[in-house]
Amino acid sequence: MIRRALVALGALVLLAGCGGSGGEHGTAQLWVTRDRGAELLVEVEVDAGQTLMRALAAEADVGTRYGGRYVQSVNGIEGDLGEQRDWFWFVNGYEGDRSAASYRLRDGDVAWLDYRGWEREGEARVVVGAFPEPFIHGYEGRARRAVVRFEGAQARRAGELAELIGADSVEQLGVPVPNGANVLELRLGPDQARAELLGETAGDPIRFVVSGELDLIRRYSIP
Repeated sequence: MIRRALVALGALVLLAGCGGSGGEHGTAQLWVTRDRGAELLVEVEVDAGQTLMRALAAEADVGTRYGGRYVQSVNGIEGDLGEQRDWFWFVNGYEGDRSAASYRLRDGDVAWLDYRGWEREGEARVVVGAFPEPFIHGYEGRARRAVVRFEGAQARRAGELAELIGADSVEQLGVPVPNGANVLELRLGPDQARAELLGETAGDPIRFVVSGELDLIRRYSIP
């Protein structure tokens, strides 16, 4: 009896190390792209509760480094130190702050890996291409309060977007934003969208600034 119990315990430990479901229910989206979202390689629904690495390995041929914690290649596309190209990952628009083997997916998450050069990496702490994330699901299952601020005669559009992202405050630009809130700003001007991290790490407050047509916020878009 004791031996059987020890064998069963060993099996449980092994499963935990593989990054299983962890009791989380629901699903997440997994996207794999290259060249700042220009080419879509994988788009699939996966079970929540598993690590990002495990979800990726179930849907693609993955090579790893540093003891299996970091992605080196996906479907034969390898990171290259000489060419300064590598795989970067995001969840709900936030750039990951740890290894893909350490992030556990939550219900509703949008997990996204993109293969690209490093030359503009400092600009990509948070990206617009998973909109309306991170307003809906945030990071690590924690979503921040959301507000909308608009410029000019855009009250109707602002109200529609507030409903989409679950914002509880819609005001003219210039009205103070509550401390720690995510903000979507609608401005006048040419078609463009940008995202800014108002902190130091994934999960901190963000600001999305949009002008022109909203449909310019395309899936997989990394400015």
